[in-house]
Amino acid sequence: MSSSSSKTKALHCARASLDHKAIDLVILEVKDLSSVTDYFVICSGNSDRQVKAIAAHVEEKLEKKGIVPLGVEGKREGRWVLMDYGDVVVHVFYQPIREFYDLERLWSEAPRMQWRSEHPPRKTMP
Repeated sequence: MSSSSSKTKALHCARASLDHKAIDLVILEVKDLSSVTDYFVICSGNSDRQVKAIAAHVEEKLEKKGIVPLGVEGKREGRWVLMDYGDVVVHVFYQPIREFYDLERLWSEAPRMQWRSEHPPRKTMP
């Protein structure tokens, strides 16, 4: 898949996540650091119910575009849902679980994609 279509897919995932009020959304470009995928879309929800809703919405929106995940893990528990779209991997975390695993620190060398959303950014409350 081309780099531009990977980027477009990552943006579709991000927008769909924000439709369900995902917080602290980050897109990491990992293509130069990983042989497995090009982008990580990382976001959080404030409850397991919200995590499940975000993941379900991403899956539904992408399916309408003819894009189905290669695999989905963690959907039943709603603590960390991983959605593998090949060139894009979506991580939807329950916020305390995200803090524990801290993927942004583990992938700190990966550039963050700059992009604009029609949704205002939502941040975790201090």
